[in-house]
Amino acid sequence: MVHPSLSGMVDAIRAKISRIALHLRFTAQAAKFLQACLEMVLKHCVCTGRITPSALDAFRRVLIFDSSSWDVNPGLKHVLPGFGGGASDANCKLQAGYEYKSGSLGFFEVTEGTKPDQAYSKSLVDFVEKNDLMLTDLGYFKLSVFQNLIEKEAYFLSKLLIGTTLRNVDTLEKIALSATLHSFDGNVLEMNVIMGNDKHQVLCRLIGLRVTEQIANARRRKLRKEAEKKGRTPSQNLLALCDWTLFVTNATAEMLPFNTVHSLYRLRWQIELVFKQLKSVLRIHSSHTTKIYRLKCELYGKLIMAVIIHGIHSSLNSNMWLTKKREVSFDKLYKRIQERAFHLLQNLLITVFTAVKQFLREINRLANACIKTRQPSRKTTLELLEDVHAFLVP
Repeated sequence: MVHPSLSGMVDAIRAKISRIALHLRFTAQAAKFLQACLEMVLKHCVCTGRITPSALDAFRRVLIFDSSSWDVNPGLKHVLPGFGGGASDANCKLQAGYEYKSGSLGFFEVTEGTKPDQAYSKSLVDFVEKNDLMLTDLGYFKLSVFQNLIEKEAYFLSKLLIGTTLRNVDTLEKIALSATLHSFDGNVLEMNVIMGNDKHQVLCRLIGLRVTEQIANARRRKLRKEAEKKGRTPSQNLLALCDWTLFVTNATAEMLPFNTVHSLYRLRWQIELVFKQLKSVLRIHSSHTTKIYRLKCELYGKLIMAVIIHGIHSSLNSNMWLTKKREVSFDKLYKRIQERAFHLLQNLLITVFTAVKQFLREINRLANACIKTRQPSRKTTLELLEDVHAFLVP
């Protein structure tokens, strides 16, 4: 899909205005209006379907947060600065959230690409409620945030940030992680620890899953390559830790057994799939304008469409899973709707009722056309979470 030009937009909506007149309509007020429309859609586009695999029974919601960034026109560097140098002069970052059980999107914020994810960790706590589980990558790792979640009686699952101080729960003595793992003979290590120092002390479970030699060696090669780029040599401790995948969580073993942790953490890739569709189909990263308000208008408009698509996906996916134990593919649904986009626009130009009526006629056919391909030799994450006994520790 090619990002439409101003002339293409005018032609598509059959407006009796020039491309210049449309350009002048991308104002601060227009951006604010579309942002308000996005907030309204987020509020009212309630996803009625729910996926409830047995491994997630203990949690009310499973919230996944992540970000994606892309370069924009250098003319926007005064409002959306990039890193400069060998990187771009201007860069845009989108913070987003995805709730797995309902399949709903939410929490959108557009910032400069130079703003670190960790700066947003504190904001995420506001979206988490009692008995929710929050999944994030290491970019959001922050002890004060984990403390706040515990105070709200909510839960977190994260990979361990190497270098974080760990202490013995009983003696408060510092744990030498590399030595502890080196002397351990099993494939699964579980222990209660205290993360942090005097200012932030987070009581949690440390879960270590030993990986295969092939995976460990691949990690070591990657670590050495990255260190070489920076003129460094990785320490022996870091190289030894490549034998393990390390997680921390405040969920109990009853709520989150060790044999489901790896599969559950894989849910984090669901939001990566969301970003993939936002870029490959909705082309949120394709604007080349030097006008910040046009950029925001285009971005908010595309996010409105994304929220609606995910509302549709939620309903289709939950119904397909409950009736046939099959899943609806994100990728296929986005592409099928993209194929019908211009036809939908034509119907919208008649009336909204006409467009909705026509789309509802196609919905069942659309669902069947978007069923995820089943691979008998490889279970999906949802299938693993539904049948926790099928999961094997890597």
